[in-house]
Amino acid sequence: MIVYGASGHAKVVLDILETCGKKVDFIVDDNPDLYELLGYPVKRNTGSYDEAIIAIGSSTIRKKIVQSLEVRKFPVVIHPSALVSSRAAVGEGTVVMQGAIVQSCARVGKHCIINTGASVDHDCEISDFVHIAPHATLSGAVKVGAGTWIGVGAVVKQGVRIGANCMIGAGSVVVKDIPDNVTAYGNPCRVVTNNNI
Repeated sequence: MIVYGASGHAKVVLDILETCGKKVDFIVDDNPDLYELLGYPVKRNTGSYDEAIIAIGSSTIRKKIVQSLEVRKFPVVIHPSALVSSRAAVGEGTVVMQGAIVQSCARVGKHCIINTGASVDHDCEISDFVHIAPHATLSGAVKVGAGTWIGVGAVVKQGVRIGANCMIGAGSVVVKDIPDNVTAYGNPCRVVTNNNI
């Protein structure tokens, strides 16, 4: 297996893989001055791999990398301290980090990050390339569109829909639906920027 990306996020992903007993052959990164990270060799991208996990925090960049590679398998990586219901579904390439919770009948898409201590409650639907930041809480039946980032410590009320390609600010309290392609934050959370402009 290779890990793509040699940032701080990659350090956490490497810890999870080691804890799970997964063998990492090397790390791929495009920085020409970087040759080692946490004792692993860093190599340049060849574009084709047997098994890979993309350790890039940005949803946009993560998606571009996934689309540019030939990979036989993107594994699901779940830290042993995370609690993932046997009735939940987690898509390929997704990482569920230390202390996170994914409850019954939740569906998490491909190449998502459910970060440290985040909580995804029953019947939530998380689309592909979403990043749920540390200690964010999604109550039951929340829907999150593709490519959205939900900030550290944000709280989302049950049944709320957050659109695709959104940025929800840290500490926000989301009590109403949020449309696609916006930045929103606050308590209560309000749209502040249209990301299409």
